[in-house]
Amino acid sequence: MDKLSRLIENQLKHYLFKQKALVVIGARQVGKTTMLKELSRSLGNSMWLNADEISVRERLTDPSINTIGNIIGNYKIVIIDEIQRVVNAGLLLKLMVDNFKDVQFIATGSSALEISDNIFEPLTGRHILFRLYPFSLAELYTTESPFEVEKELPFHLVYGCYPEVSLKRDMSQVLLENLSQQYLYKDVLAWKDIRKPDLLDKLLKLLAYQIGSEVSINELSKRLKIKSETVENYLDLLEKAFVIFRLKSYSNNARKEVSKMSKIFFWDNGIRNAVIDDYRDLAMRNDQGQLFENFIISERMKMNTWLNKGAKSFFWRNYNQSEVDYVELNGDEISAFEMKWNSHKNNKVTRAFTNLYPDAETQVINPENFMGFATLK
Repeated sequence: MDKLSRLIENQLKHYLFKQKALVVIGARQVGKTTMLKELSRSLGNSMWLNADEISVRERLTDPSINTIGNIIGNYKIVIIDEIQRVVNAGLLLKLMVDNFKDVQFIATGSSALEISDNIFEPLTGRHILFRLYPFSLAELYTTESPFEVEKELPFHLVYGCYPEVSLKRDMSQVLLENLSQQYLYKDVLAWKDIRKPDLLDKLLKLLAYQIGSEVSINELSKRLKIKSETVENYLDLLEKAFVIFRLKSYSNNARKEVSKMSKIFFWDNGIRNAVIDDYRDLAMRNDQGQLFENFIISERMKMNTWLNKGAKSFFWRNYNQSEVDYVELNGDEISAFEMKWNSHKNNKVTRAFTNLYPDAETQVINPENFMGFATLK
């Protein structure tokens, strides 16, 4: 597994030379630079600008049209890596797109926190946004049978799918510890000078132990002894830094169904386990069901981002405590899925849901049939 293609590569190629800047965002170390370097090599006539370099940042800060022309020369594709490091990055890309219409500009950014403020507003109508996450199973295993992938599931439930972790398994724990300690909080703590890493660490541990469960902002605020608004702000920052995501509750009947709660999941199981420093083998753990649910739902969310952008994701619960792990809307179609680690139990989606939504497609996802759900095959 030396080189693995990413599913969004074909989408990127499809939108080349449409007079739009292509902006690829995602957490650090998910492979943005590697993917775009491969793309630039395959396309040719490409210029690479690394905004981590001071000289590049200085030249790109408040440039004139003539300066931009001198920088890019005759190149037809210009890639700016870590563009959030450039002051007024959005205005820079706006100038580029508006004045060099035969050149394709591609930018990457590790932080949606800075990207959202500095780029998206000036670039209104001039960019197409792509999100890159850790590897999906569909990218890691392109030729293997479902049975072969099933045998790899225990590794990914514990160590996740970050590229380097997946490709260098003998170093998985060390790489995850390095990733979580040096990169995980970097963007969040740098944002607006947040100086409470201990508080952030405590919040993440509370979330890690509650994956797959409904999370109460008020409860978190009481346990952390901070305001609810502060908890909400930290959750928002962690979402924008691609550490966690929230599933909201689905409801069409306010009297019967819970409508204001959320479940929180981690984009990567390995990061979740690094937060609580637990890398034990699956057979020794009592959180197998939680790990399975987190992993499979995050896989589905990745695939929907890349291939099924019209899908909307939820969980479901009524006031009698009946619930469904994952509910998905595609237009007028609704589907309900239960995640069960034990393949041998006769599980099914609760009748409380199917009575309300008799036309819904329902399925129980377990370690023997998860591939279709996780890879959209």
